[in-house]
Amino acid sequence: MKPKIMNLKEEVQLYQPYNEQEEKDKALLLRCLEKEDNLFTRDNDLVHLTASCWITNKSMDKVLMCYHKIYDSWSWLGGHADGEEDLLKVALKEAKEESGLENIKPYDGKIFSLESLTVDGHIKRGVYVSSHIHLNVTYLLVADEEEELKIKEDENSGLRWFTLDEAIKASSEPWFVSHIYPKLNAKLREMK
Repeated sequence: MKPKIMNLKEEVQLYQPYNEQEEKDKALLLRCLEKEDNLFTRDNDLVHLTASCWITNKSMDKVLMCYHKIYDSWSWLGGHADGEEDLLKVALKEAKEESGLENIKPYDGKIFSLESLTVDGHIKRGVYVSSHIHLNVTYLLVADEEEELKIKEDENSGLRWFTLDEAIKASSEPWFVSHIYPKLNAKLREMK
C-alpha cells in the first residue's frame, strides 16, 4: 500500500518555525489556506503560492544563485505553483528549468523555510503585474557544483555558485539580505 502523501496544509502545520518571522508567516499561510481561493494559481492576484529552493553543493559550503532579470539581483531559484499542489515538485521543476541542472535532489523533501514575500508591481513579458504577496515555501536541494549550468534567458542572465557569505553580499534585495538568506545559511550551517 502506498503511503499517504501529505497535503500542504498538513506539512505546514507540522513545520517547526525557525524564528519569529517564520512563526508569523506560518500563521498567515495557514489562514490563507483556510480562507483564500485559488492560492495555487495566479488567478488570486492578491496572494498566491510559490516555491523556492536553496540549492547547496554536496559539501554544503556553497549555494547556487541566478541573476534574476526582474529583480536585477542575485537571487535564489523558484517560481509559482501555477496549479501544482506539490510545492516540492514545483521547486525541483523550477530549479532544473532555471539552472539547466539535471542531477538535483531534495535534501530530505521537507519544508526548509517559510516566507511571506511582498512583490512590487512590475512588467513581465510586456504586461504589468500589480503588487502582491507570495506565500513561499522553500526546500533545500542538493546538486553537483561541477555539473554544467545553463542560463534561462527569459528569466535570468547569470548562474553562479557562491560561498554562503558571498551569496548574501551578492544580493541587492534588502529584505533578502537582512532576513532571508542569512536565515537559510544559518539553518544550513546547523546541519553540518
